[in-house]
Amino acid sequence: MPRMAATAFGHDIDCGLGAAIDLVNTAPETGGAELLDDVDALRGFLSEHRFETVGEITPDHLPAVRAVRSRLLAVLGTEDFDEAVRLVNALITDTGTTPRLARHDGHPWHMHYYAPGAAPSDHIGAECAMSLAFAFAADGRDRFRECASPGCRRLLVDLSRNRCKRFCDSRTCGNRAHVAAYRARRRAAS
Repeated sequence: MPRMAATAFGHDIDCGLGAAIDLVNTAPETGGAELLDDVDALRGFLSEHRFETVGEITPDHLPAVRAVRSRLLAVLGTEDFDEAVRLVNALITDTGTTPRLARHDGHPWHMHYYAPGAAPSDHIGAECAMSLAFAFAADGRDRFRECASPGCRRLLVDLSRNRCKRFCDSRTCGNRAHVAAYRARRRAAS
């Protein structure tokens, strides 16, 4: 999934939110199939989201990352905002969050929240949970929603300024919805 330019909270938080959404969208509950099905898929996810300091990935890491994914899905799936906050706070605590300043890849100083040498599940959990905490504190749940495309259950985070994003992917779900609307207008006109 292409990354949107940092617009809402700054590069580090925007990346953490994107990683959280992309991780929950690997679950069968949102995507219809298990997309984090093996170590290679986990390595691909970690590489795509630039979780480079996690060390060697083994099959033992997969269940722990899936458990973090389930916890993030619970956070984003509850309608009760107080419960979402409670779940985020618990994940922050359980991942051993260790805030520290970092600068890399041409980005200015920003925060990292995982302990150096943390397991992949703790690294992902800390970064995603802290990003959600910042977003919740600033905007509540306004930026998180389910894709508007009929039949799609994927989640999205809207990092645009005007908060008008409706589809998880404009090239698939968005185009599909626009084509269906166009065809419906043509049928109605004839």
